[in-house]
Amino acid sequence: MTSANDDRTLLIVGSYTAASDGRGEGIDTFRRDARTGELTPAGSLALDSPSWLTPHPTLPVLYAVNETAEGAITAVSVAEDGTLSALNSLPTGGADPCHLSVTPDGRFLLCANYSGGSLAAFALGPDGVPTVRTALVQHEGGGPNAERQEAAHVHMAVVDETGTLVSAVDLGTDEIRTYRLGEEGELIPVSVSTLPAGTGPRQLVRRPGTSHAYVVGELAASLVTVREDPPGTFAVENSVPATLEPGGENLPAQLLLHGDRLFLSNRGPEKITEFAFDGVAVADHGTGEWPRHFSIIGEHCYVAAQSSDAIQAYERTTWRLIGTYPVGSPAFVDRWPH
Repeated sequence: MTSANDDRTLLIVGSYTAASDGRGEGIDTFRRDARTGELTPAGSLALDSPSWLTPHPTLPVLYAVNETAEGAITAVSVAEDGTLSALNSLPTGGADPCHLSVTPDGRFLLCANYSGGSLAAFALGPDGVPTVRTALVQHEGGGPNAERQEAAHVHMAVVDETGTLVSAVDLGTDEIRTYRLGEEGELIPVSVSTLPAGTGPRQLVRRPGTSHAYVVGELAASLVTVREDPPGTFAVENSVPATLEPGGENLPAQLLLHGDRLFLSNRGPEKITEFAFDGVAVADHGTGEWPRHFSIIGEHCYVAAQSSDAIQAYERTTWRLIGTYPVGSPAFVDRWPH
């Protein structure tokens, strides 16, 4: 495994394609120069709208959602030189899957079906290839935002560090629904945690070593701090605006915990806002258009500026733009392996 500062590090990018009105081609890999932050194309794979990617914990296998009306996941083999090859695909049982996570033991893959409003689980073989869907749980309900909360919309599937609890973040119902993952991959209801009406929860990120976690309120343009006690049950402690200068269109997207800071991208203001763990906003950093996703690697930040059709590289200490790399409708960018 390469380190974050190894010049052999790969970046992997997923994009929206014509299958969902995007301009991308599928998955692209780039070789990263750790000193300069420069990216060099390494490989690509044509695939329908792989808008979220997640790695197997130990094998050179990557999982992609196919965010389309049919809904599928695809397993992809990643070679050391960055070349890619598809292994297999399975239907998710719901439309527009948008997030994936893998249990720490590599036995199961969890998938959030956004438009389908459901949570799916898949068994993984010893080679990391998905073999069968083991569970599909349908959510019901809605929220006060008539346009965005007309039905359930599962936006994230979060596996705890034990690999036994799965929390489904539902933007449509303002809930976090937690399930116990059974030995055969079944999803057994544990708890329902309710957030303030109209929050539109998009992501949940735990702070390691504590009982605190953070929720991205996409529709309320907020960052919500919650306490998890008992495991899988979340209670709101406080909520703050998603940027230093709230107002206008503001759809927060990707939340990243890095060092002693939280970083939250905001579409509309076109910024990444930096927070202390107590929820106090520290700084706004400008980006390209529609920063759907980003990653911080070594001394650089890489932003998937979806509407700019580019991956942007920034110097962390100054947030100076140091490189722009054309990619159609990028939706995801991160280091490989994580």
